[in-house]
Amino acid sequence: MRHFAVVGSGPGGFYTAEALNKAYGDTARVDVLDRYPVPYGLVRFGVAPDHQSLKAVSKRYDTTADSAGVDFLGNVCVGPDVSIAELLDLYDAVVLAIGAPHDRKLGIAGEDRPEVIGSAAFVGWYNGHPEFAGLAPPLGGSHAAVIGNGNVALDCARILSKTRSELAGGDIVNHALEALEKSPIRTVTILGRRGPLQISMTPKELGELGHLESATPVVDPADFPPVEGDAVLEPGQRKSVSLLREFATSGPDESKETRIVFDFFAKPVAVEDGKVVVERTTLDDAGRAAGTGETYDVPASLVISSIGYSTPPMEGVPYDQRGGKFLNENGKIADRLYCVGWARRGPTGTIGTNRPDGQEVAAQIESAMPPGSSSERKGTGGLKALLATRNVMPTDYDDWRRIEQTETANARPGSPREKFVRVEDWLKALGR
Repeated sequence: MRHFAVVGSGPGGFYTAEALNKAYGDTARVDVLDRYPVPYGLVRFGVAPDHQSLKAVSKRYDTTADSAGVDFLGNVCVGPDVSIAELLDLYDAVVLAIGAPHDRKLGIAGEDRPEVIGSAAFVGWYNGHPEFAGLAPPLGGSHAAVIGNGNVALDCARILSKTRSELAGGDIVNHALEALEKSPIRTVTILGRRGPLQISMTPKELGELGHLESATPVVDPADFPPVEGDAVLEPGQRKSVSLLREFATSGPDESKETRIVFDFFAKPVAVEDGKVVVERTTLDDAGRAAGTGETYDVPASLVISSIGYSTPPMEGVPYDQRGGKFLNENGKIADRLYCVGWARRGPTGTIGTNRPDGQEVAAQIESAMPPGSSSERKGTGGLKALLATRNVMPTDYDDWRRIEQTETANARPGSPREKFVRVEDWLKALGR
């Protein structure tokens, strides 16, 4: 048998496990490790709770996990519980699929103020991530600002603007649902350093803004260049820009009380009490945002920063400080050590983008270790024996099924589940 370890049970991890299992069949075992007792990573903790169709991709991961050659070992934290070097001793290859869970810094004055929250933290709060369950974001003001022009920024703005009835059918956790319902926020300003043609928001997410119960998008027609310039855009980008143009042309729906304001050519330079200080920008010949020196204030008692993410460094793994990811060449870090997903590329692409990553790395492993070749490494048995000496008790997929059943049983009416938000609650559900 060959033995492979995939660290991280999000999209990148499961797509890699799927590809390895397909390549090797019953001649290899693939262990998918996660620091939490439950699987799915970004799908559970990152995908917006009102996007249940995206979360349905977990059914595909279930199929992989149910394969004879794949095991899930949750509640195992690589680093504190077992080192990379130890995994390489136990497994023929190790694939790091830990994502990019850390918010990047704004690098401006006042970003350490308590009203400034990273989007990873805010998304984790409403999605029930155990690190952020006790966040308590400042939702008591009437204005919020979201810094960034990607889909996560759009998710944050939409969640802040939706009514309870719009959110209740998803799997947003109850503590967030209650707090958002009580919030008086009625203006959410989305700040972007460049213009509408440079956004990285996708058409589906943008289109949702035109169908909210009590919120309406506000876009300034003056921010757009002539429509002929849209022809050079990629089809998806062109569709997104067309939606923004439609919002600008139709104007806000005056019957709705909440405004989602797109403020383009706006570079935040400082966060002060109750406001974001913004510098007006223009695009240079290379399409970069250049400051004009003109500044103005955007009211905000809550500021969410959504300008990107980074992968945490790991001991013994070469790291790209500038890129916030592991140093790698087409997914290969070193002999028998690989990475996929955001840990490989940085925080770009969609959930499905991780599938080719997993396939490419699995193909490299298959080329280096053809199916049918032998291995003397101990794999799963060796890892469990090592963890037992450290009083670490992994969870498996059967444990996850029991947790899932409990979460489903605890759901409010119309919701698919009520998530546990602390590790001890997951383990308690297992009788531990």
